[in-house]
Amino acid sequence: MRLEVKEQIKALLAQENIKLKELVEELITKTGQPYSSSSLSHRLSRGKVTYNEVLTIADILGYDIKFERRES
Repeated sequence: MRLEVKEQIKALLAQENIKLKELVEELITKTGQPYSSSSLSHRLSRGKVTYNEVLTIADILGYDIKFERRES
């Protein structure tokens, strides 16, 4: 079963013991963009986050995104 981006990010936040508000504050610092907890939450729910945002979120949480070839 494949997790949607919202579930993946929420799981990582829980694993790293970071609140959404803290993530938003870091996003604002790194990107200079006007994020809010509610806007990010809604965008995650609708699947409307960009790949660059996901890369930035992964970086904030201390993760790399890696492409791996699937096993046939």
